[in-house]
Amino acid sequence: MIQEYLKLSLDYFLLFFERTTYFGVFFLMTIESSFIPFPSEIVVPPAGYLASKGKMNLLGVILAGTLGSLAGALINYYLALKLGRPMVIKFLRRYGKYVLLTEASLYRVEKFWGEHGPFGTFVGRLLPGIRQVISIPAGFAKMGLTLFCIYTSLGAGIWCTFLALCGYFFGKNEELLKKSLSEGSYIFIGLVLVLTVIYIFYKRYKRTKQVH
Repeated sequence: MIQEYLKLSLDYFLLFFERTTYFGVFFLMTIESSFIPFPSEIVVPPAGYLASKGKMNLLGVILAGTLGSLAGALINYYLALKLGRPMVIKFLRRYGKYVLLTEASLYRVEKFWGEHGPFGTFVGRLLPGIRQVISIPAGFAKMGLTLFCIYTSLGAGIWCTFLALCGYFFGKNEELLKKSLSEGSYIFIGLVLVLTVIYIFYKRYKRTKQVH
């Protein structure tokens, strides 16, 4: 699916970002990070490619993407916080198919967040299929806004840096770009597993220390 998106839309987004620059990156990443399904894999790499040609700045692309991700995440966070779980579930039962989010999918993300707490907000930003909706259980749990913004920005910043570098170094070489995005996804899943294990051991060590 990602490969088809890349093939059909790369040239369009190159033209789009030449006209809109950093605002375009921010705007599309805000959409991607909210409840509207839109893959970041077709947004940031073209902007990274333009940075390699001197038409944009690489750091600016990463910053715009990260801030856009945070803005979209805040939309989901506040919707969940203000509407509450019953209203969100009711919405998904009626309109979930239009935003590619089912009630069952939300339950799985809630379980993930419930197992890892606020830390799940960070690692969730690195996982495909979770990064767009991990903000919803954080809103349900009334996670502290400052901590939410820090964890979200860290996770989104890492992901946007990876995407921007893929575009910067592989540019319009479609095969290399597809390969790097595919392999990178597995690397991030492995990174999340390592971080989760470290976090679990840290929490256990902290509890043991408090007991003694």
